Amino acid sequence: MSELAPLRFKPILKEYLWGGRRLGAELHKSIGDGPHYAESWEVVDHGDDQSIVASGPLAGKSLHELVTTAGHDIFGRHHPRPRFPLLLKYLDCQRVLSVQVHPNDEQAAELDPPDLGKTEAWVVLAADPGAKIYAGLKEGVDRPTLERELALGNSQVCLHEFEPRAGDCLLIEAGTVHALGAGLLIAEIQQASDTTYRLFDWNRVDRDGKPRPLHIREALDTIDYSRGPVIPRSPIATNRPNVERLAECDKFILDRWCPDSAQPIPNDNRFHILTIVEGNVSLSAASQIDHLRRGDTIFVPACARDVEIAPTGRAVLLDMYLP
Repeated sequence: MSELAPLRFKPILKEYLWGGRRLGAELHKSIGDGPHYAESWEVVDHGDDQSIVASGPLAGKSLHELVTTAGHDIFGRHHPRPRFPLLLKYLDCQRVLSVQVHPNDEQAAELDPPDLGKTEAWVVLAADPGAKIYAGLKEGVDRPTLERELALGNSQVCLHEFEPRAGDCLLIEAGTVHALGAGLLIAEIQQASDTTYRLFDWNRVDRDGKPRPLHIREALDTIDYSRGPVIPRSPIATNRPNVERLAECDKFILDRWCPDSAQPIPNDNRFHILTIVEGNVSLSAASQIDHLRRGDTIFVPACARDVEIAPTGRAVLLDMYLP
């Protein structure tokens, strides 16, 4: 298998009690009649959660199958990899999410079964008036302080909070306490891990009237207490026109494109995950044209060449790849 063309995967929809219906109404996802569609997993290779190619000669193939049989074409300079290391998702937060923390790679490697750590970045697509993000501990909060407030049911007083605006980007490194508030529509790129330790769940119950499990000891052991408040990042100009850097770490790079004309996908021997967060674009590759709208995601393998994006009016894309 060689010269893979850009691929579109079938989104995996997740229903949780804090979700709503904006994934369908605003991002054009094929949701059902339920009221709690919380996440759309766009690109994933994690256990039973597998992105499946939606159309073309590879239709029905999972991302893990492609990693196994065509790893060099997928990864290019980053080959070999045992599985795809990133996960892209959209989140519709109609209720505040639990206060939680994720382990780093070393901590997650000790789990049974082992997993990756989870560093993630958020891009705010929409924020209702008064919506909040909780990111990091307030200055001066140490473990004894947090344990004391947890025992009193007041853990939120330890959290840094602010009201975000559409376009804000935050990098949430593993070990950072965080929670997304109600009224947010978010695009998230993260390591391909689903290990989460809940510290506090706002005293709510699930559909059966039971509180969701907490993982207080694991969370307290995982938190990096040297890391204080997390604030939105200032975009940095790149050497490419209309492309700005939102976040960069050793796990991924996240760029935002605002193209005003046709623009090539870099031929840099690595994959690119592109998702449309505003407007419409056309993608051309090997004489084929694919029309994409807000909420659509395209995966460009490292081997793909001469791939070009052209906006239809104003368009904004996120581009995610390995360092």
